[in-house]
Parts: sequence; structure tokens; C-alpha cells
Amino acid sequence: MIKFENVSKKYGSTPVLDELSFEIQQGEFVVLIGPSGCGKTTTLKTINRLIEPNAGKIYIDGKDITDMNPVELRRGIGYVIQQIGLFPNMTVEQNIAVVPKLLKYPKDKWQAIVHDLLEMVDMPYEENAHKYPSELSGGQQQRIGVLRALAASPPIILMDEPFGALDPITRDTLQDEVRRLQKKLKKTIVFVTHDMDEALKMADTIVFMNEGKILQMASPEEMLHNPAHPIISGFMGKQIDSRSNGLTAGDVMRTRVVKAARNNQTLKSIELMKSRDVDTLIVINEDDTYAGIVTIGDLRARGRGGMEIGELITDAAPVVNVADDAQEAFDALLTSSTSYVIVLNDDNTVAGLITKTSMTRAMGEVLWGDVTS
Repeated sequence: MIKFENVSKKYGSTPVLDELSFEIQQGEFVVLIGPSGCGKTTTLKTINRLIEPNAGKIYIDGKDITDMNPVELRRGIGYVIQQIGLFPNMTVEQNIAVVPKLLKYPKDKWQAIVHDLLEMVDMPYEENAHKYPSELSGGQQQRIGVLRALAASPPIILMDEPFGALDPITRDTLQDEVRRLQKKLKKTIVFVTHDMDEALKMADTIVFMNEGKILQMASPEEMLHNPAHPIISGFMGKQIDSRSNGLTAGDVMRTRVVKAARNNQTLKSIELMKSRDVDTLIVINEDDTYAGIVTIGDLRARGRGGMEIGELITDAAPVVNVADDAQEAFDALLTSSTSYVIVLNDDNTVAGLITKTSMTRAMGEVLWGDVTS
């Protein structure tokens, strides 16, 4: 856990941080956002003591970081910046292994770490480990920067606008990869951005800052619907009223869903789930209409070899029509025990899925698509 307690920072007579007090829980993905000069990058850099506050305390797992050797502190905190900073005379493997080597990891251990990390981002070791940064694309270089921050398995990773210089497609892919890695490795990530769409997509919690103060600290959904200050609404481009923006369930759904016929057998369905990295299948009838869902838990608990999944389906997931108001779909999502809402066409065929990510991202595009910082 990271705890800020009345942290202040001034440059001359100009306050940059003004008595910040907040906590970041272990394993949480926290995004700092706000207008230029609001103090978000300064806040980030106080965590690894690249910037020392004038007053207040910062604790990591209950320990005052000023009692720690700053070099040792930084070796235990991953750090990723927009400029990447790969060493041009080192190979990919050598770049990733910098901190493990400093920590005296044996060669077989750091080589195994490099191999595993490269596989995680679909950059096979044999093809990439011995390349130099100049041989990589911008997106690949940024991947290596992220992997270098992960290499010594630090519990905390700081990321300062790491994708700001990338093209939209590469940026979108890396956002997905970082979020997937964070969930898999359960790291605490503090992430700075000026892009509200990115904040909505990535964060468990968004911290909105202005003039060195925190105006609101909330989940993406809460900030989207209930901005706590006019400055937040102004930054977003308008007062938020999702009922008045005309969005339907079809506008905010994602169409790539994993469907299976109800006569699929259990073992085949489990293999399909594994190959598509999902824990639930949408089950359809012979005429392609929606039948229900089946989860990996259902298959393992009640499934038998040769059994058809039609015998195991449930109607646990909420269902909306493609033309329904997005707000109604969002309300159903927030009150559901599942993490998604099924969207159906008028003929009861499956149109798509709504998740919290797809909902907030689609609303963000409408609300903030014309905002620059």
C-alpha cells in the first residue's frame, strides 16, 4: 500500500503539490489525470524519490520512504516513461535484465525471466532477445521498456505517459497488454496520463488533480456519472448526462464475443474457452438465437465427458436490446453478479456484449473525443 500524508511541494513560492493525502491499495491500478501543470507527474516522482517533497510523508507498506536508501527504493519500483530510455548498445535481453543483474540474480534466473516476459507480450525469445533497440518498432521498444520495469518483479510500477508518443493502434494494443499483465501479475500501478479515454480504459481508480490538489478520487464509472467539481466536467468537455447523449446499448457494446452451439460437448467447450482466454461462453440455439450462458465453473462442477453444454446453461447474465438506452444497460451491469450484459437484436440473436470497459470507453469517445490538453 502507498500512503500520502499531507504531502506538499513548492518550487520557489509556487505550490506544485498542496497537502496531498490519499491511499493506493496493493494490486490497484490508479491513474493520475488533470490539466497540464496540475501536479500529476510530480506526485508520481515523489513515490520513488526522484522528487523530494518539502513537507508531509509518503509510506510504502507502512514504511516512511525517507528512511530508505533512494537507490535501493528505486530498484524495488518499476519505472516506465514516454521516452523509454532503452540502452542502444544493449540487446533486448540485456535491457530487460538490467535490474535483475544489479540485484545479483544468477544467469539462469534472469534469462528465464527474460524468456517468460517476452512470451507474455508475444515477442518470442528466439526471434527478439538478441536484437538491438534500433531493430525494433516504436511499439516493440515500448513493450521492452514495460518488461524492463517488470523484470525484477517489483510490487509497484510507475508509468508516466508511457504511450503518449505512439500511434493510436499501437497505443490501444499496449494499453490492453499492460492491463492484462497487471491483472495477471497483481502489481500496483500508478499511471499518469492526460487522456481521459485512456484513464477510463485502464484505471481501477482515477485521481483527478488540479493545482496540486485532488478534486476527486473515484472509479471510472463514478467519475463518469458524478463528476465532483466543475473543473472535472469542464475538462471532460461538457456536463455529463448520459441520458441526453443519445447512446444506445448498440453504441457501447463490443461485437467480438465467443459463442458456442448448445450441442457442443463439454471438453470441446473447455478447449474453446482456453484458446480464447475466456471463462464464459454465450450459448446459441440451432437458429442462432440466444439460449443462455455457460461458465467454466459450470463445466467443471457439473459437466461430464460427452455431455452437451445445453444441459448446463443458465440465464444469470442480464439481457438488453440493441436499441435500449445505454444508461439502462449500464445500470443493469452495475447491479449484476456478472461482469457483462448480453445485447440482443430484435430477432433474439446475439449482437454483442457490454462490459465496464466497453461502456466507459464508448461514452468517453462521445464526451471527450474533441478535447485536447
